[in-house]
Amino acid sequence: MTEPLAPGAVIGMLGGGQLGRMLSMAAARLGFRCHIFEPGAAPPAGQVAEAVTTAGYDDLDALRRFAEVVDVITYEFENIPTAALDVLEALRPIHPGRRALAVSQDRLTEKEFLRGLGLQTAPFAPVDDAAGLEAALAAIGTPAILKTRRLGYDGKGQTRLTAPGDAAEALAAMAGAPAILEGFVEFSHEVSVIAARGQDGAVACFDPGENVHRDGILATTTVPARLSHAQRTDAVLLAGRILNALDYVGVMGVELFVTRGGLIVNEIAPRVHNSGHWTQTGCVIDQFEQHIRAVAGWPLGDGQRHADVVMENLIGSDMDRVPELAAARDVALHLYGKAETRAGRKMGHANRIMRPG
Repeated sequence: MTEPLAPGAVIGMLGGGQLGRMLSMAAARLGFRCHIFEPGAAPPAGQVAEAVTTAGYDDLDALRRFAEVVDVITYEFENIPTAALDVLEALRPIHPGRRALAVSQDRLTEKEFLRGLGLQTAPFAPVDDAAGLEAALAAIGTPAILKTRRLGYDGKGQTRLTAPGDAAEALAAMAGAPAILEGFVEFSHEVSVIAARGQDGAVACFDPGENVHRDGILATTTVPARLSHAQRTDAVLLAGRILNALDYVGVMGVELFVTRGGLIVNEIAPRVHNSGHWTQTGCVIDQFEQHIRAVAGWPLGDGQRHADVVMENLIGSDMDRVPELAAARDVALHLYGKAETRAGRKMGHANRIMRPG
């Protein structure tokens, strides 16, 4: 464990989207400064950070200059090229570490890692070609989902097979990328645990939230989730096991399916997570401050929930509802500063406190 960072230190952030924006705001509350590294121009996080480096992840000189002016490096998304990490890690500590990225960047590696911890996942098989897909379908059956092993998010990079005859079309949709076939899981609902681990090994978990997706994109997260006391305990312990196995530092999102046979891990995300936005309104220490505390070497907050909350993503034309939401009772509005509204694009979210009656 390194010495805790003092206020005034600079936290380097890889990625300048809405998660980086909210992390920068949390860092500023604790007296830290944020420097964003982002290939795209005018990123949302740049509006609230002290400095922005606009360069590609293949610009090794820009990466070196960035690393030399920050004290620690973290990230808001996991698909960071290995060559960029090699340059950065030689100059500054990166939290969460490389192993968490390696596991989460590849869906097959992730499933094998989770199974190795004794956790339940959906049935899966690697698919590299037509013969591999035929063998996977013979083993797993349909319905199933074929997903690219890398780079998919919000429903992208995946296609559903309802019958073996869908194989050729599904494989073509992968465009030659290595893939994984996942069998369907019968579940009543999906929940996620936002968990944190500090540099001292301390673990703190927020209450599980219940997620609803539309068109492959998270629509709402509600806390408390519909879980028994035993299920809630299992979810938190399961998340802690994953964090400890990775020697993790920072916040992680762990998505779970609730089934008759127990909790099944859907996927993990080594970063603050969309389904944890409710913590901004429901907890004294939210997921963004918790992550900054962890990477800075500070003590974790306890993350105890003090209110029931429904988080709603504002996607595309949902922005038309901003005046209504701004006037609503018990609603905290978070807009991401994105210039262009597009269908399927996350533009903000609203956290609504649910009061009795």
